[in-house]
Amino acid sequence: MTRFAIALAMLAASVSLLDAQKPETTSLSGKPLMIPATIPNQQKLEADLAATQTALAANPKDPEALIWVGRRYGYLWRYNDAIATFSKGIAMYPDNAKFYRHRGHRYISVRQFAAAVADLEKAAQLIKGKPDEIEPDGAPNPAGVPRSTLQFNIWYHLALSYYLQGNYAKAYDAWVECMKVSNNDDSVVATSDWMWMTLMRLNRKADAAKVLERIQPKMDILENTAYHRRLLMYKGLEKPEALLDTASPDATQIATQGYGVANYYFVMGDNAKARQVLEKIVAGAGWNAFGFIAAEADLQRMR
Repeated sequence: MTRFAIALAMLAASVSLLDAQKPETTSLSGKPLMIPATIPNQQKLEADLAATQTALAANPKDPEALIWVGRRYGYLWRYNDAIATFSKGIAMYPDNAKFYRHRGHRYISVRQFAAAVADLEKAAQLIKGKPDEIEPDGAPNPAGVPRSTLQFNIWYHLALSYYLQGNYAKAYDAWVECMKVSNNDDSVVATSDWMWMTLMRLNRKADAAKVLERIQPKMDILENTAYHRRLLMYKGLEKPEALLDTASPDATQIATQGYGVANYYFVMGDNAKARQVLEKIVAGAGWNAFGFIAAEADLQRMR
C-alpha cells in the first residue's frame, strides 16, 4: 500500500470515528448527549430493527412497516434516524396521524419542543371525531397487555410538550383531553401525575387535590409504578426520600421518580431541595427519560 493510500485509509478511519462520536443531540444547557455504548437488551433491539427493515423492504408502501422501523430506531436511542423515518412517512402519507404522533415524541427526545407541539397538534386535528385504537407495544409489559392508545399518546405527548415549554395553561387543557382517553389505571396514573404537577404550577391547589381523589394504594398497575408512587407521595402516603432509590440500575426509573420528588419540593416551596434533586437527575445517564428532560427544562428556568 502506498503512503497516499495509507493516509487516505487513516483519514477515513478518523472520519468514521468522529461520526461514531457525534452527539445524538444536546441538552438544554448545551451538553452533548451521546448514544450509550451499551443499551439493555441491545442485541435483541438490533435484531428487532433488522426484522422491521426486512419487512419494510418486502412491503415498501406499508405505512405500518415504516412506522415500526422508526419506532425500532427510537428504542436504540437513534432518534434522528427515527425522525427521518417518520418524516419520510409524512411525505408519503400526510394524513396519517401516527407519523406525526411518533415524530412528535422523538422531537421531545431531541429537545425540539416547538417542533413536537406542531406535529402533535396536527395529529390531534387528524384524529378528531375518529374512534380510538390500541397502540401495540414495542417493549411489551410482563403481562403482554398493551396499556395505551393512539389518542392517549397524542394528547399525552402534546401536553408534555407544552409543559416542557412552561406553557402550563395549554398543558392542562391537553391533560384534560388525555384523561378522556385514559381507560385503564396505568393511563390514569400517568395522566394524573402530570396533571397534578401542572395544576400546582398554575397555583390551582384545590383542583390538584381533586386529581388525587381517585388515586388509591391498590390499583391495577402493570407499567407505571413510578407515577403511581409519585401520586401516593403527593397524597402523603409515601415519603419523598423513599422514591430517591439511587441504587436502582434503571436510569429511566431514577429520572422518573426523581423528577416527581424534585417537583414536589419545588411546588411546596423548597427550591434548594428541588434544585439538588434536579441536579442529581441531570448528572445521571438516563437522558432519554421525560423526567430527565423536564429536569433540564426546570433548571434552565431557575437560572
